[in-house]
Amino acid sequence: MDAATLYSIGELSRRTGLSVRTIRFYSDSGIVAPTTRSPAGYRLYDLDALLRLEFVRTLRELGMDLATIQRVLDRELSVPEVAAAHADAVDVQIRVLQLRRSVLRVVAQRGSDPEETQLMHRLTQLSGEERRRLFDDFIVGTFGTGDTDPAAVAMVRAATPNLPDDPSSAQVAAWVELAGLVGDECFRARMRRTAVFQAAGRPLDIESAAGEELMRFARHTVTEAMESGIDPLGSKGAAVVDDLVHRFAEAFTRRPDPDFRDWMARQFEEAHDPRVDRYWRLVWIVNGWEVVPSLVPVYSWLVRALRNDRDG
Repeated sequence: MDAATLYSIGELSRRTGLSVRTIRFYSDSGIVAPTTRSPAGYRLYDLDALLRLEFVRTLRELGMDLATIQRVLDRELSVPEVAAAHADAVDVQIRVLQLRRSVLRVVAQRGSDPEETQLMHRLTQLSGEERRRLFDDFIVGTFGTGDTDPAAVAMVRAATPNLPDDPSSAQVAAWVELAGLVGDECFRARMRRTAVFQAAGRPLDIESAAGEELMRFARHTVTEAMESGIDPLGSKGAAVVDDLVHRFAEAFTRRPDPDFRDWMARQFEEAHDPRVDRYWRLVWIVNGWEVVPSLVPVYSWLVRALRNDRDG
């Protein structure tokens, strides 16, 4: 084969794998024009046309549109420029597809109804800027525009949830739950109270009054119960909390009655609201941070057990 060899459309089709119809379309569009015609009027193409056609096929397989390909062939755009721009576009498409896959997996696992499916799809379709704005609005709505407690604001901002490009189904589910929490005015009030207390880093009044030995025992006991999967509202949880109530009642010279249980619950709720603790756990999941058991607040478990409306 040399530069003087001429090929019919049928021969080009056999060599490139493109259909005769596609080659004729490219020819009519001026993308790969015929070199000459046979005496009978059939189109003929030289080696340059063959190489040009193979190049067009490559670019099409990479997903480039014909208008862009024409500009490359006319040297209005360079191949590296087009490749870089197209790679960026493909990256966006990949992220979208990965997110769709994750949402579909959550829907399949949870057996979501149409309303929940639509909600998950809408929330996960938010751009990175829209997600940041959602949590900026949450922070402003919770603490005010004047940053009345800079330490609490800094603590919450430092742990802003950031849904990754290829989230797991657990991250998608956590993100959707978080988005619901931050729009709840009741939750914002809870976050405002507990975050300010947590950011201050000082012990609870009940901790100081009970003493380090009793508090160390209480934290160890509740941690063991949590790690063993004991339900704070079940019979085993009741046995654990009954023992703790009696120990605290003795330390405070109080009767271990329902009023004392309620007082204990209110004391521990001051810095560890169950919904706020849930918020932090969801943030860990969305951000892909390791959940360190020793840092998981134990007081939420204890408060739930104390609030179980049982006689002390």
